[in-house]
Amino acid sequence: MSHTNQHSDNDSDLDLDLDELDPQTTSRPLSRPQPQRTASYDFAQRIPLRNLRFGGRRRPRPEDEDASDLEALVGEDDEDAERKREVGDDAPLLSNGHSSLRRTPSQSAGLYQYPDLPPRRRRNKLWNYIPFTRRRSGSLVLPISTPSSDQDADDHSPTSTRSIPIGQKPTTRYPANAISNAKYTSYSFLPRTLFNEFKFFFNLYFLLVALSQIVPALRIGYLSTYVAPLAFVISVTLGKEAYDDLLRRKRDREANAEGYRVLVFEEGGEDVGRVEGRRMRRRKRRAGSGGSERLRVAEEEEGAVEGGVGSSRVREVVKASKDLRVGDVVVLGKDMRVPADVVILKSFSTDTGTSSGVDMAKKVSSDTALVDMGTNATTPDGKLQHEAILGKELDNDTTSADPSGGGEAFIRTDQLDGETDWKLRLASPLAQTLPTSEYVRLRVTAGKPDKRVNDFVGTLELLPKSSPGAAYDPHISPPDASQPQPEEPKSLPLTIDNTAWANTVLASSTTVHAVVLYTGPQTRAALSTSPSRSKTGLLEHEINNLTKILCVLTAALSFILVALEGFDTSNPTKSSDPNALPDPDKGQHTWYITALRFLILFSTIVPISLRVNLDMGKSVYAYQIHRDAGIPGTVVRTSTIPEDLGRIEYLLSDKTGTLTRNEMVLKKVHVGTVSYGGEAMVEVGGYVRQAFARQVEDDNEGGGSRQNELFTPSAGMAGFGGATTRTRREIGIRVRDLVLALALCHNVTPTSEEDEAGQPTTAYQASSPDEIAIVQWTEQVGLRLIHRDRRSISLQFVADERVVVRVEILNVFPFTSDSKRMGIIVRFSRSLDKLRDEEGEIVFFQKGADTVMSTIVAANDWLDEETANMAREGLRTLVIGRKNLTKQQYITFTAAYSYASLALNGRDVAMAKIVKQHLEHGLDLLGVTGVEDKLQAHVKPSLELLRNAGIKIWMLTGDKVETARCVAISSKLVSRGQYIHTIANLKRKEAALDALSMLHSQPGGALLIDGQSLAIYLQHHREAFITLAVRLPAVIACRCSPTQKADIALLIRAFTRKRIACIGDGGNDVSMIQAADVGVGIVGKEGKQASLAADFSITQFSHLTKLLVWHGRNSYKRSAKLAQFVIHRGLIISVCQTVFSVASHFEPIALYRDWLLVGYATIYTMAPVFSLVLDRDVDEGLANLYPELYKELTLGRSLSYRTFFVWLGISIYQGLIIQGGCELLVPSYTATTPDATTHALTNSRGFKQMVALSYTVLIINELIMVAAEVTTWHPVMIFSILGTAAAYFGSLPFLGGYFDLTFVLGLGFWWRFAAVSAASLVPVYAGKVIRRTVRPPSYRKVRGV
Repeated sequence: MSHTNQHSDNDSDLDLDLDELDPQTTSRPLSRPQPQRTASYDFAQRIPLRNLRFGGRRRPRPEDEDASDLEALVGEDDEDAERKREVGDDAPLLSNGHSSLRRTPSQSAGLYQYPDLPPRRRRNKLWNYIPFTRRRSGSLVLPISTPSSDQDADDHSPTSTRSIPIGQKPTTRYPANAISNAKYTSYSFLPRTLFNEFKFFFNLYFLLVALSQIVPALRIGYLSTYVAPLAFVISVTLGKEAYDDLLRRKRDREANAEGYRVLVFEEGGEDVGRVEGRRMRRRKRRAGSGGSERLRVAEEEEGAVEGGVGSSRVREVVKASKDLRVGDVVVLGKDMRVPADVVILKSFSTDTGTSSGVDMAKKVSSDTALVDMGTNATTPDGKLQHEAILGKELDNDTTSADPSGGGEAFIRTDQLDGETDWKLRLASPLAQTLPTSEYVRLRVTAGKPDKRVNDFVGTLELLPKSSPGAAYDPHISPPDASQPQPEEPKSLPLTIDNTAWANTVLASSTTVHAVVLYTGPQTRAALSTSPSRSKTGLLEHEINNLTKILCVLTAALSFILVALEGFDTSNPTKSSDPNALPDPDKGQHTWYITALRFLILFSTIVPISLRVNLDMGKSVYAYQIHRDAGIPGTVVRTSTIPEDLGRIEYLLSDKTGTLTRNEMVLKKVHVGTVSYGGEAMVEVGGYVRQAFARQVEDDNEGGGSRQNELFTPSAGMAGFGGATTRTRREIGIRVRDLVLALALCHNVTPTSEEDEAGQPTTAYQASSPDEIAIVQWTEQVGLRLIHRDRRSISLQFVADERVVVRVEILNVFPFTSDSKRMGIIVRFSRSLDKLRDEEGEIVFFQKGADTVMSTIVAANDWLDEETANMAREGLRTLVIGRKNLTKQQYITFTAAYSYASLALNGRDVAMAKIVKQHLEHGLDLLGVTGVEDKLQAHVKPSLELLRNAGIKIWMLTGDKVETARCVAISSKLVSRGQYIHTIANLKRKEAALDALSMLHSQPGGALLIDGQSLAIYLQHHREAFITLAVRLPAVIACRCSPTQKADIALLIRAFTRKRIACIGDGGNDVSMIQAADVGVGIVGKEGKQASLAADFSITQFSHLTKLLVWHGRNSYKRSAKLAQFVIHRGLIISVCQTVFSVASHFEPIALYRDWLLVGYATIYTMAPVFSLVLDRDVDEGLANLYPELYKELTLGRSLSYRTFFVWLGISIYQGLIIQGGCELLVPSYTATTPDATTHALTNSRGFKQMVALSYTVLIINELIMVAAEVTTWHPVMIFSILGTAAAYFGSLPFLGGYFDLTFVLGLGFWWRFAAVSAASLVPVYAGKVIRRTVRPPSYRKVRGV
C-alpha cells in the first residue's frame, strides 16, 4: 500500500470524534489545557487508557490501582477473562487478546481490526480477580523440565506461570523483595524458643519439679526456691536468642535499605484534542505545499511517533531494595549488586571508548538515534541471539569495542554459584532498540520460581502500538477489507542468557535496564538457601544424656528409701502436727507422696544452675573471641555453640574468595629452551622492545611511506638481526611470537575507566580472570591491547604508544569445558591506511590445556616435563601454538566449516571435526604459560596446621576441574606427590563404583570429583561414596551447586556423627554454612551474605586456625570442667541429703532449707566455680606449636561417661564423709527422738549444730576443690575464691535461724570442721596427684610439668 493511501486511512480514523468512540467517557472538554509536562524519555505520547476505563463511574482513582475495573468498558465472559488475565493497569486495551485479531493481505502497522463482538452486560465478578480462582492464559505453555509430585497443584497456582506487565503493578500478589536471615518472627519466637528449651530433658525435668510445688502436699520450702532459678535460666536464654535475632534483623534492614534507581512510567502527557488539532494542521500544511514527498514522509514519521498510544512519560526514582516489586524496571551500573532475579531489557555503554591511535569511530544506526537513555545501545549480535534462543550455553566471543555494543553485559556469579568466570548476558532484541517510554508495551511470561541457577525458560512479548482511531470500542463493526490491518504482537523466547539472578554483580562498564521477575524468597539465591535452624552444641547433647542418668539415679534413690521404710501405710501418723510425715489424710497413698517428696528433695542432683553457668560461660567465650586483637573483625553471631569450635573433625571450605583472592597473575613462561619468571620477566620486556622499537626505527628511516606500516610475522623476521648472537636472536623471536600470540588469542575487551584521581585508565573485561592476567602481562612487557571489536584487534607498543599490530578477526573458537582450548584465526594488516587487507598473512593461534594440546602441536621433547613442573607449583598451565595458513587453505576451511554449521543433526561434532581436520594438527609450539591464582594471606600454613590437628579438609567449589586442582596443589591442601584420583563427566551409574575402586588401594590419596559425577553418587551410591570419602585426607569437589554443598555437609554429619565446620564468603555458600554444625562466614569483597548467615564471621581464612585451635580448645575445656563441677556440686549436697534421710528413719525432711539451698548454688559457690571459664591448660603458642593437642579434643575425653562416673564417685565419697562425719561428731543430734515432728526436728539445737558443721564443711570443700582443679591462675580466680569465703563467714551472723551460732564460735566446731574437711579432701587430692604422675595428660607433657 502506498504511503498516500496509508495516510488517508489514518486521517479517516483520526477524524473520528471522541464521542463516537465512547460518549460516556468524554465528559471533559477536549481542549482542556494540560499541565506542564515533565521531561519524557521518548518523543511519543499516548492517550491515557485510564480515562476511557471510567465508563460512567467518574470517581477519584488511586494511581496504583489494579485493572479490576477493565470490564466497566468491555463486558467479560470466560473467553475474554482468559484473554485478559495478565493485563496491567496501564496496558493497552485488549493487549493480550491477539488471538482474536485478524490480518488481511493489505496489512499495515498500527491499526487493530476486531471481529464482531456481541454486546454484553457488565458483570461484577469479584472472584475473577482473586489469584487462586483465575485460570492461566493459554497463549503460552512452558515446558516442564522435570516432573514433580506437586505438578497438579502448580497448575492452579498463580506462580506456576506468571505474565508480568513491565513498569506496571502486576495483577498477582508476589512476595516482597526483602532479605531475611532472622530465625524467628514475632509470632514464632516464644513457641519456637520454648520448644527448643524444653525439648531437652534437663529443662523439662526442672519444669515438672517447679510445677510440683503448686501441690501443697509436695511443697518443700518456698515456691520461689524452685521456680525462680528455672525462670531465670529461661529468661537468660530467651533474651540471648532475642538479642541475636534483633542483630540479624538490624543487618537485614541495612541490606534491604540499599537504594536502587527505578524507572516509573506514567500516562502520556497530551490529551486527544491537542493531538487531533496538531494533525489537522499538518494535513492543511501538506495540502498547501503541493504534496512535497519529502515533507509528507517526514510528517508521517512524526505522526507515527506522536500518535502511538503505547507511549508514556518516564521518570526515575530511588527505591529501597525491599520495596522493589515484580515488574519494576531497575537501572544498574557497574559493580552494582543485582537485588532480585531480573530479565535484561537493555544494555548500553556509559563511557566514550578507548582511543587507539586509529580512527575507531563507528556509524550509529538510525534505529538507535531516537533511543534516549540508551543512545549507545545497538541491536544484539545475531549469532549470539540465535545461540541464546536455541538454548545453547552462551560462549563469550564478544569482540566489540563496547561490551554492550550488541546489548551485551558481563556479570559475576561467584556469589551465586562460585564460578569465577564472568558470564556474558544479552538483552532481548525486542527491548534493546525499544525507546524507554515504550517498555509498557512489553510483557514477560515465565515459569514458576525455580532453584536451578543455570536454567530458565520464558517469553518476551511486544504488544502492538495502539492507534487512537481504531482500538477503543469493541462494539463497532470491523472495517472492510480495504482497511489496514493491525500489527500482531511480536514475541521472542528468553533463556538463561537474558537473565541476571539476585546477588550477582554487574561487571562490565555498562548501564543495564532490567525488569524484576522474581523477588525475595522466590529468587534463585533464596531457593538455593536452606532455612536457618537453631543449632545446639555437642556438649549440650552430652550434658543432656548425663542429666538423664542423674534423673534415673534420683528416682532409684527415692524409691529405695521408700522401700526401706516399707510400703505399709495403714498406720496413721504418730503426730497431729501438719508438718509431720506421713500425712494421715492420704491413707494408703502416703508412700506415693513420700516418693515424690524424695524426688523433689533430690532434685539438686540435676542442678538447674548448670544451664545458668554454661550460658554465662558461652557469653564470656563470645566476648573473648570478639575482643581478640589477633583476629580483628571477628563477630560471634551464634553464641550457643562456641564449644563446638574445639570438636571439629571435618572442614568444608569454598575456594573462591575463601582460599583464593580470585586475582590471577602470570608467574612463569617457557619458550622451549629457557624459562622466565620473577625478575627475569624484565628480559622478556627487553626482547619485545628490541623487536618493535627496531621496527619503529626502520619506519623512520624509510620516510613517510613507511610511517603507517604495521608489523606482520614475515616482515618482522629481521628484527633481531645485527648485533645479537644467533642463540639470542632465536630466543628473541620465540619470545616475541609468544607475546604476540598471547596478545591476540583471547576474548578480552579493553574499556576506559577513571581511577581515584579522575584520570582515564584502560581496564580489561573478560569472562575469565586468567585471560585478563595474560593480557595484563603482555602490557607489562610492552605490547598493550588498545582496541577490540567484532572485526579487529589493535595492539599498541607501550614505549611510544604507537599502534604496531592490527589484525582482522576471521574466526573465533571459544573455550569450552569439553574442548579445553580456545582458538582464533586472524589476518594481519600491513598498513594503518587499510581497514581490510585481503592479501595479509592469515595465522591460526590456539591455546589450551596441556592434556589436549600435546597431540595438536608438533612433536617436541620438553612440553610434558615443563607443564608437570608448573603443575607441581600449583600454576594453571596453558600451551600456546601457531599455524600459518595460506589464502587457499583458509578458503577451503571456511567452505567446509560453513557447510558443517548447517547440519541439523550433530552440528557441534561436525564443526569440531572440520576444525581438527584443517587446523588442529602440526601447530608450532610457541611456549607454555603458568598463571597463579593468588591465595589468601597465610592460607598454606593455616591448612597445614589444621591438617596436623586431625581435621579433614574438603574443598567445595563451583569452579572448573583444572582450577580446583591447581588451587588444591598451590594451597598445599594436597601435599606434594600425593595421588589425586579424578572422577569427572560420569554419566552412567553402573560405572560409578568402578571409578571409586582405585581409591581403595590408595587410602592416602585425594579425590577430585565434579558436580555431575557427585550427583550420581549422591543419588545412587550414597553410602558407598561417603564411606570411602570420609576416610580420605582431602576431597575436592568442583562444579558444585549450592544445594550439593549443603547435601554433602548433611551427609557427612549423618554418616559420621562428627562435628563439621563449613566456611565460605559468598551467597552460594549460605546453604552449606547453615547445614553445618559450625558455620563460618568470611566478609568478602562481593558482599556479606555468608557472613550474615554464619555462626562466626571472620575477615580472612587464616583467622580460622586461632578460632578453632585456641578459642575452640579453651571453650570446650572450660565448659567441660565447669559442667563437671556444677554436677559435682549438686551430687554432693544430694548425697548429704540421702545420708540425713536414712538417719532420720527415711523421712523426706529437708536437710538444707530455703536460703541455705539457694545460697549454696549461688552466692557461696557460683563465683569460684564460674571463674573456671578463665582457666587454660596451655598458652596460645603451645596450642599452635602442637596442633596434635586439638586432636584429643575431638575424642571428647574432657567430658565423657568415664569422667562423669569418676566425679560421681568423688561426690558420693565426699558426701558420705561430710554428712556422716558431722552426724557422728555432733552427739546432740542423736538425742532427737524418732517420734518428733518435722518442725520439732529442724528447730532442735542438735540439728542446728549438725547443719552448721556440715554446711560449712560443704562450702569450704567446694572452694578448695575448685582451687585444686585450676591449671593456670588468673587474678579473678583468686579474688572469687577468697571473696566467696569472706562472704560466707561474713553472713554467718545472719544465719541464726539455721545455725547454732554459739556452737560455731566455739573451739569444738573448728576441730570438727578441720577433721571432716581433711577426711573429705586429702584422699581425693592424693589420688589426683598419683594419676598425674603415672599417666600425665598431654598438656602437662608439652608444658614440661
